[in-house]
Amino acid sequence: MMCPMFSFHFFPIKTTSSALKGAIQLGIGYTVGNLTSKPDRDVLMQDFYVVESVFLPSEGSNLTPAHHYPDFRFKTYAPLAFRYFRDLFGIKPDDYLYSLVNEPLIELTNPGASGSLFYLTSDDEFIIKTVQHKEAKFLQRLLPGYYMNLNQNPRTLLPKFYGLYCIQSGGINIRLVVMNNVLPRSVKMHYKYDLKGSTYKRRASRKEREKSCPTYKDLDFQDMHEEGLYFDTETYNNLMKTLQRDCRVLESFKIMDYSLLLGVHVLDQSHREGGEPGQAGGDGRRPVGQRVLYSTAMESIQGDGKAAEALTTDDTMGGIPAKTHKEEKLLIFLGIIDILQSYRFIKKLEHSWKALVYDGDTVSVHRPGFYASRFLKFMSTRVFRKTQRKFARFIFATRESKHFLLSFISLSFRSTLCNRLRHILVLFDVC
Repeated sequence: MMCPMFSFHFFPIKTTSSALKGAIQLGIGYTVGNLTSKPDRDVLMQDFYVVESVFLPSEGSNLTPAHHYPDFRFKTYAPLAFRYFRDLFGIKPDDYLYSLVNEPLIELTNPGASGSLFYLTSDDEFIIKTVQHKEAKFLQRLLPGYYMNLNQNPRTLLPKFYGLYCIQSGGINIRLVVMNNVLPRSVKMHYKYDLKGSTYKRRASRKEREKSCPTYKDLDFQDMHEEGLYFDTETYNNLMKTLQRDCRVLESFKIMDYSLLLGVHVLDQSHREGGEPGQAGGDGRRPVGQRVLYSTAMESIQGDGKAAEALTTDDTMGGIPAKTHKEEKLLIFLGIIDILQSYRFIKKLEHSWKALVYDGDTVSVHRPGFYASRFLKFMSTRVFRKTQRKFARFIFATRESKHFLLSFISLSFRSTLCNRLRHILVLFDVC
């Protein structure tokens, strides 16, 4: 399969996909293996700008193994810094290599609009995504600030980057980033959304809707979940606190046009279909439980320091329990994606031009501060909501019922008890 974005002319047309996957695995296996011989130490500023390069000829060399692919050069960016990131998330070198090298990579058939290729490891842990040159350069510049943020907030919905690489062959550069997997294959996503908080052209195309697992957008979400998704108060507060903190970080880096990738698993529908939450929604295989710390949606928003293994169970697979306004039980999987877009000159021109033709506040491209504010408002009011207290909602639905109950209390109980009950009602916000 030919990739329209890169045109891998150095690989035979019929074997492009398998050859590229093989080169990725060979390069990562060699570089990560060599990195284990380097002693652990503190990350220094210059480590973020190091680029290591190795040439892997097909016939092999004194340092590299022989292989069946065309000659290629493999570059590794900031190897010590990314090793630190992997250590921070509890990823052992052997586990990283086993996931990426020992098992076949799975090519995802539903890539995003960017034209990037996506590969998934068979254990559901890692996504490998091809990125453009400007995105790779931006990630390099981002690394020192990213390092500081992860040290303060390892529980984040921002992408977790585990490696940045480049394959060079035949004059073609293929840049790759290894990230966490937001939507596990082991859980069927009944709905999937890419949300920006924008309304300008934010509806899935007809072609997208015809896919077996389409990715809907903001206007689609409003049509399909008009009342939003409900969480208990603590979960809602934790989620919004995490989103606010992450958006503050993105704004400080002058990043915009990011999205919230949202997967919704309907437990009641899954039971009607005869499935269980932990059953695979793709190839029927159920991978082992996730081993990477803070990699699940539930772990990413928890702030109480609980052990990671205690948060992910076979019942939830790391999803966040939620409900619809009709009391349907859900599991929510989410993460912020596409953060490698900065508000530079070209983006400013794009926004200015669209603002002349359309409502400037509705288009997706916007200055980082406004973008973050609009994003958070949409998530906190239209997408996610707090579960209301059933007792207060049912008993005190009308003004008449409130006055009736208060009169009944006043007539039926001693004054001390009456005052206490009145105090309770005030706490419920019904007086």
